[in-house]
Amino acid sequence: MTGRGAGPAPVRVEFDNGLTLLVQENRTQPAVSISVAVSAGAAADPPGGEGAAWLLSRLLDRGAGGRSAGEVADLLDLCGVSPAVGVTRHTTTVACDCLAEDVDAVLGLVCDMVRAPACSDGEVRLRRGQLVTRLRQDEDRPATRAVEAAMALLYGDAHPYGRRPRGSVDTVAAIDAGRLRDFHAAHFAPARTTVVLVGAIAAPAAEAAVARATDEWRGGGRAAEPRPAPPPPAARRRRMIPMPAKAQVDIAYGFTAVPRSDPAFHACRIMNLVLGEYGIGGRLGRSIRERQGMAYYAGSAFEASPIAGPLLVRAGVAAGNVDRAIASIDHEVDRFARDGVTAGELADAKRYLVGSLPRSLETNAGIARFLQNCEQFDLGLDYDRRVPELVRSVTAGQVAEAARRTLASDRAAIAVAGPCEAE
Repeated sequence: MTGRGAGPAPVRVEFDNGLTLLVQENRTQPAVSISVAVSAGAAADPPGGEGAAWLLSRLLDRGAGGRSAGEVADLLDLCGVSPAVGVTRHTTTVACDCLAEDVDAVLGLVCDMVRAPACSDGEVRLRRGQLVTRLRQDEDRPATRAVEAAMALLYGDAHPYGRRPRGSVDTVAAIDAGRLRDFHAAHFAPARTTVVLVGAIAAPAAEAAVARATDEWRGGGRAAEPRPAPPPPAARRRRMIPMPAKAQVDIAYGFTAVPRSDPAFHACRIMNLVLGEYGIGGRLGRSIRERQGMAYYAGSAFEASPIAGPLLVRAGVAAGNVDRAIASIDHEVDRFARDGVTAGELADAKRYLVGSLPRSLETNAGIARFLQNCEQFDLGLDYDRRVPELVRSVTAGQVAEAARRTLASDRAAIAVAGPCEAE
């Protein structure tokens, strides 16, 4: 099995409380990777309460399941574990590695972190202050300001994707312990939780360990369907964000593409790879950075999402090169939409995508991330076997069609932040 060794196939178990367990046994090391993901992220923040998911994530290891913050730290230290907590638009994930002999203790603690965080008043004040400091730093970063403005142009200020994922100074400052507990009660539930265990543990032992850790966790239903993306912009839009003290201008230039479930997803992946992600930044990097020498960086990224996700072109340039850089992006975007992909570019992109999959599955943690992704997007536990053929079967015509549907410079959302003038 690709990247997973010769061990048993992954196993999926659904518990009576709705929680899902995925297990991949791998005895190459006496260790286990743990990943616990809850279908609740920044997109679940209530209007006016933006930043709730992010702030809650900073509190998960600061007291949980009746343990104080110090007791949680002591247990983690005893087991040599440093959990990584991450928040996306749709998920909050706690991940760590531990010795196989410590799985029960560490899994129980990690599950308590997502099931019953303490959210004490003192810890909330401390973490809220740290988040406010980070938000003020973000407000001083042209790259962050440009991306947030481009997302607002694409999705609208009222859509979860158009709002700042970590909130603002004002919204975060208004979030207290009570509001965080309410947010947790509304969105964290076993039926919205997937536990992945990869490593030196058999499926029956993993099922028993998860049952012990979560048996008393009840309540909540499946996560609500993500709010649909708005129609693509009908006209080109541009927003300038003057930051005169900065030395560099950052440009975010974007479109909405397709949901992860769309049959055209892999064609869009290849389109984005060729446009601005492969090598030194694809066509964009070669043109704007290498040949013209006017960008500190240039490239693009396409986000897999339950709804039509963003494809963002980003570039950093000197203030005097803003118009030239945008014109160059327009040229590459229009050329791709008109001419599609070359045979050589298509072959290189396929080879890269197929070849990078085994590398992503070389570690237990990599396999755990892959399995969480498969569960989130309902891809199936055999997806690693199917994806090479899915990629290889994409035709040049399908990539060209994806480009025609997506890349339209006259409908681009463009945000510019740095030493520039307001329009």
